[in-house]
Amino acid sequence: MKLKKGDKVVIISGSDKGKQGTISKVLLKSERVLLEGEGLSKVKKHLKPSQSNPDGGIMEIQKPLHVSNVMLLDPKTKKPTRIGYKTVTKKVKKEDVTEVVRYAKKSGEVLK
Repeated sequence: MKLKKGDKVVIISGSDKGKQGTISKVLLKSERVLLEGEGLSKVKKHLKPSQSNPDGGIMEIQKPLHVSNVMLLDPKTKKPTRIGYKTVTKKVKKEDVTEVVRYAKKSGEVLK
């Protein structure tokens, strides 16, 4: 999966289309992400009473989105972009070290 925790993304389909958020958790097996952000819709979950929540009740939680429904925001242009990988060689103590890095395809800027 090319998206990582902490990436800023924009939702490209669904009821929250056009809204932005930050990835708070990546669910690898189901290929979904949980987002944090203002104005994102939530799902109501009915909870049975338990020791940690003795009253039970209805709780609002953030719904997970499939990774195909979000796109990374380019750090330079602030527009949605795809992610690519490239190898970069660096000089460290008179040695060449190769490293694989992620980059935004629109601007070519290396991502953290």
